[in-house]
Amino acid sequence: MSKFYEKIAYRDVEEDIQSQKSVDKWIFWLLLIVIGFVPLIVMASVVEVQSPLVTNVSALTGGTKGDLFTHYKALTVLVITILAGIMFMAKVIFMNGEIRKTNLNYAVGAFAVIIVLSTIFSPNISIALHGQYNRSDGAISWLCYLALFFIAMNIEYPKKVLKYVLYALYPFVLINLYIITMNFYGNDLLQKAIVQKFVKAFLPAGANIGEGSILVGTLNQWNYMSGMFAIMTVLFLTAAVLEKHIGRAIGHLIIAIMSIAIMLMSVSTSGFLTVCVMMLVVLFIALRSEKKVQSLAMIAVFLVTTAPVFHMLANKDARVWTESIGFVVEWNPYVKEDPAPVVSLKSDIKFEWMTRAYADEKFNLPVLPERGWAAGSGRFYIWGKALEIVKERPVFGYGLDTFMYNFPHYAIDARAGLYDENTITDKPHNMYIYWLYGTGLAGLLCAILLVSMTLMNIITAIKCNNNMIISVLGISWVAYLIQAVFNDSLPGTSASMWAIAGIVVAITLKNKEQIDGRDN
Repeated sequence: MSKFYEKIAYRDVEEDIQSQKSVDKWIFWLLLIVIGFVPLIVMASVVEVQSPLVTNVSALTGGTKGDLFTHYKALTVLVITILAGIMFMAKVIFMNGEIRKTNLNYAVGAFAVIIVLSTIFSPNISIALHGQYNRSDGAISWLCYLALFFIAMNIEYPKKVLKYVLYALYPFVLINLYIITMNFYGNDLLQKAIVQKFVKAFLPAGANIGEGSILVGTLNQWNYMSGMFAIMTVLFLTAAVLEKHIGRAIGHLIIAIMSIAIMLMSVSTSGFLTVCVMMLVVLFIALRSEKKVQSLAMIAVFLVTTAPVFHMLANKDARVWTESIGFVVEWNPYVKEDPAPVVSLKSDIKFEWMTRAYADEKFNLPVLPERGWAAGSGRFYIWGKALEIVKERPVFGYGLDTFMYNFPHYAIDARAGLYDENTITDKPHNMYIYWLYGTGLAGLLCAILLVSMTLMNIITAIKCNNNMIISVLGISWVAYLIQAVFNDSLPGTSASMWAIAGIVVAITLKNKEQIDGRDN
């Protein structure tokens, strides 16, 4: 009789294990949708915005607003997070699944709690909850990112996990290469009837895309395109460097070259700086690889091939040089110098009465700041102002994605920082400042702790063994954190990268468990 019960118990354990594997497989496929499909969604939506301000400034007023890039991305991320969360909870509760024991669990939980508290105490609760209508990066989205990270960190993956992730991102690169190339050469796809018909599929009757709208890519704007495709560049280049199969290595190399072409056509410095920093890491990994000659050859081919691509693009638009090498070398060989205009001698004559005004009493007009840009295309001015307003709410901040409604617009010193005092600033252009502003010092500390712990896990794992999966996915996570110094978060970028971070952390923890098991 006892043997019978032993067989039943054994069969239950086996059944649980099989059920866990099945659930993990489905969750992994959901993560692949977040990684590869969500960044591709471009669908127009119309939402009703209730502005917390009483103003006649169109950017700050409420009413019916339209969005092309983020609403449906955020909605898809939310739906997938709920589905993955239900599956994961079922695995833990009914299938004897386990949550990995790591301090990262506490960091994730603490950051999530701070996000909830910052939203509750926000002066603009509804905005902090959902985010701006054209960004959708409020508390709901960030709780989804953290949930996806946590779930991804606690499931098992197939041996070919890296191939699945890389192949899921192939369409993202190929489609965006086509879109941005068309835009770069003056053929904006958003003006094509078939594209408009697809994009407007879910718009209510009578709603239309505004005049002047353009399609740079499947992400919102140049800066996001530049940052994200810098990540794609180092991701696929590292894959090419470490891939032993020469055919697959060449395929990854081609995608890396396509990615850097997209980054260059995005004419934004953030991506270029990220690639420059990360190339040192790629070189370090290549020198530690088993096939050093092949790895270094891949880097050499990448650099040699990128040179003519850069020349061709810069020859078409000199800003390609300005927003890349121009960050270091001011002189631009692609700018065609026009002959100096003939200036009348009279234009140099100045009269004292031109700078003075007279009424009953004599007084001087105020001296206005010279128009110009602060460092980082105005970013240093924005960051300085952000730090000033954070002093008023240092603990929990103002709530995520409410920056536009609390930033001091129309300040006279914006002439020297943003060139125009009438500029409306809707984001801080820095994810870390974004955390500080949105969740206060408490949130920033939790976020930095969480990020630091992921980096320590990745670095330790790479030192112990040159695992290709950890190196490739880990380097993309590092690139994301570097470009975040100059760029903001969005559902189309952050959801994918936090899912990837969860995968790489899961694999590092699994490797650590195996090493500890062998030692014991």
